[in-house]
Amino acid sequence: MCIRTRIETQEAQALCGWATLARDSKGRQTPLTPCPNRTCFQRDRDRIIHSKAFRRLSNKTQVFISPEGDHYRARLTHTLEVAQIARTIARALRLNEDLTEAIALGHDLGHTPFGHAGESALGEVCAEGFRHNEQSLRIVDRVEKLNLTFEVRDGIVCHTGARKAQTPEGRIIHFADRIAYINHDIDDAIRGGLLCQEDIPKALRRALGETHGQRIDTLVSAMIDYGAREQAVGMDAGVLDAMLELRQFMFAHVYTGTAAQAEEQRARNMLKSLYLYFYEHVDELPADYRRLIDEGDSLARAVCDYIACMTDRYSIAIYKRLFIPKSWQKLQE
Repeated sequence: MCIRTRIETQEAQALCGWATLARDSKGRQTPLTPCPNRTCFQRDRDRIIHSKAFRRLSNKTQVFISPEGDHYRARLTHTLEVAQIARTIARALRLNEDLTEAIALGHDLGHTPFGHAGESALGEVCAEGFRHNEQSLRIVDRVEKLNLTFEVRDGIVCHTGARKAQTPEGRIIHFADRIAYINHDIDDAIRGGLLCQEDIPKALRRALGETHGQRIDTLVSAMIDYGAREQAVGMDAGVLDAMLELRQFMFAHVYTGTAAQAEEQRARNMLKSLYLYFYEHVDELPADYRRLIDEGDSLARAVCDYIACMTDRYSIAIYKRLFIPKSWQKLQE
């Protein structure tokens, strides 16, 4: 018995009846010879971690653009926090932890530089539209061609929006993503002087907890309790409503119209300019993105791929090279 078969047998014995078993995966778009040492979901996790898109997450904005400090979250640290929260829930409910982790690690691969400011900029300038969850799927399918399993791909594209993932592990990511970003964005907002704990409404502090750790524990425990009782992914209405109300509080006090977003319009304008430039100068696109056009993708989509794959600092460097006279750059130096 190879190691993979042994793990698959252990999964069937240890996981709950509504878990997704690796041996029952719907497979890949292009069939692969099974790995003797890893299940298909473990293999997907490894492919994501070793991808170029995953490495770029360390230099992409989460919420705060170019913050002055070492401890603000980037897109990579957000991804790791989502994975940690999701794995805790999956383990407690005896769901497939490997599948959960793979989806969590891949869910934001398609995010643009400068966070949701970049996403909205490409959505405005590209006639085909732009949504980061769909771009994450496009990264693993078309740009890097990771050839992931159906279950991981489904969880990635369904982690936000109205569509629900077809697996319980994928539905965990929908919740874990929000648990992570609401709470770590509060932490970063307090660090940046935009909030203090007392600004959070008292009713929400009573319902969810006074501290970062207490709030996460409340929300994770609510999902575990609900899942154990209902054999489904979710949380009781009272806790869910409090979480959504806290999310609305963050939109009102941090995400829009505050000092945290003082640089957003500049970032949007910069990315729109880059998009328009490369749309008009397709010969200057890197070969990897021209290949997509040769394979039948639209020019608009290929240019979006290139811009979305940039890190914050790389997009700034390209913008300077294309639009800032060299003499001015020397003056800045």
